Amino acid sequence: MPQRTGYWRRLKTLTWVIYDISDDKVRLYVSGICKKYGLYRVQKSAFLGTINNNQLDSLAVECEEIIAEEDSVFVFPVCDSCFKETRLIGKGFDRDLVRDRVGVYFV
Repeated sequence: MPQRTGYWRRLKTLTWVIYDISDDKVRLYVSGICKKYGLYRVQKSAFLGTINNNQLDSLAVECEEIIAEEDSVFVFPVCDSCFKETRLIGKGFDRDLVRDRVGVYFV
């Protein structure tokens, strides 16, 4: 994959981080990484927020360095138009928190 540079690296991208980690200490550390990058917890093991591509890469590297082989961390960058098509069924997450922080409104 070609190296991303310049303006493209500074663009903010809506990003989901979802993880399945068995060790409590490691799970707490990964949640701290997500918070450090300004992501907001929307469920117990799911964070959402806007970060630039440098931050996205750094977050992924930090998580990769700490998790065990049997654990998983999914980092999903999502375009604005795709996120607007998201269907929320049930409570899901705190709509007000996500709406206030991310700038997306649900119908």
